[in-house]
Amino acid sequence: MPVEIIGMVGTREASEIKGPLVDGPVVDWTEGSVIVPGYLEDIARAHEDAGFDRVLIGYGAVSPEGWAVASTVLNATKRLKVMVAHRPGFVQPVLLARMAATFDNLTGGGRIGVHFITGGDEADQRREGDFVAHDARYRRTGEVMSIIRRIWSEDTPFDYEGEFFRYEAAFSSVKPMTPGGIPLFFGGASPPAIEVGAAQADVYAFWGEPREAVASRMAAINEVAVKNGRTLRYSLSLRPIIADTESDAWEKAEWIAEKTAERIEMAKQRMAGHKDSYEGLGGDKNATYSVDRKVEDTTSVGRKRLIEMSADKDVFDERLWMKVANLTGAAGNSTALVGTPEQVADSMLAYYDIGISAFVLKGFEPLADARAFGDELIPLVHEGVKKRDASSS
Repeated sequence: MPVEIIGMVGTREASEIKGPLVDGPVVDWTEGSVIVPGYLEDIARAHEDAGFDRVLIGYGAVSPEGWAVASTVLNATKRLKVMVAHRPGFVQPVLLARMAATFDNLTGGGRIGVHFITGGDEADQRREGDFVAHDARYRRTGEVMSIIRRIWSEDTPFDYEGEFFRYEAAFSSVKPMTPGGIPLFFGGASPPAIEVGAAQADVYAFWGEPREAVASRMAAINEVAVKNGRTLRYSLSLRPIIADTESDAWEKAEWIAEKTAERIEMAKQRMAGHKDSYEGLGGDKNATYSVDRKVEDTTSVGRKRLIEMSADKDVFDERLWMKVANLTGAAGNSTALVGTPEQVADSMLAYYDIGISAFVLKGFEPLADARAFGDELIPLVHEGVKKRDASSS
């Protein structure tokens, strides 16, 4: 089966080890005859040149708005696709459907995807005025996904009345150009999430976990999907750390952990007295600096899983490294594969063998790593997939 390689872009160079703790522009501009968001265009083109198929555009309550970011990425590249993270509850589904379909048409079709993030961070939800409880949020996400599919497929206006939304004569004249519609990505580890994702998602997204855990989750979701008459694809998010030798890669990983710990401590000191705010970060949210490893303080089941896994052990399988996940309270994509490009590719292919057909890759040095992955890692993954598919045909 084809494998999809997905990167991640942002409006400035930032990760657990990079980016300003305080101050600095949230959107990094380039001065010239035409003033443009230079870093965003650079990292978008770097992903396209490196052979990535698509890039994820993240979501945060105080971050730059994702559809505007997507517009810049699509205009700066020729074939690169985007996956725009969307948090239901703030945009009417009928409007979201028209937005995505319009983008699809204006960019030639096939370059748009939507990634639904329902939200396990109560504080971040409340910043945008959302006080809906965790399980109800997933029911709302399912309703949103169902509505936009109808908007994209119905040829005549329809009435709708659900738990969260009500419409009379809902309709859109603009439909996706993409055969089969715009792909819907989805993430969530709780039982309500599984019910929604199995019924509505095209691609179900996981954070990096050991292969046995990933296979177990896939089996549970597939069981629900079959009851809905559906077959899903699966993606896995990872942070590759590669070097010429395995020992150099592990040394690099430990340096990343040390740097992350240092920056967390610096950020905590600067944010003292600003509980539950981002004032100490110049108004920007970097999940690294909102760490909390108390399992009971998050409603995110995915975070709880990673926090518990990483509590007493750093390495799983051959090279799945969770030390940064432990340091940051598993705030987002935070598990790494450590080794030479060949070793990391082999580990990715082992996930492919159990049914993962898309990988979301982000480096700790986002721009430089995107280029390095294109030179050293992505070709090995494609070669391995090609060999596997040939041998099974």
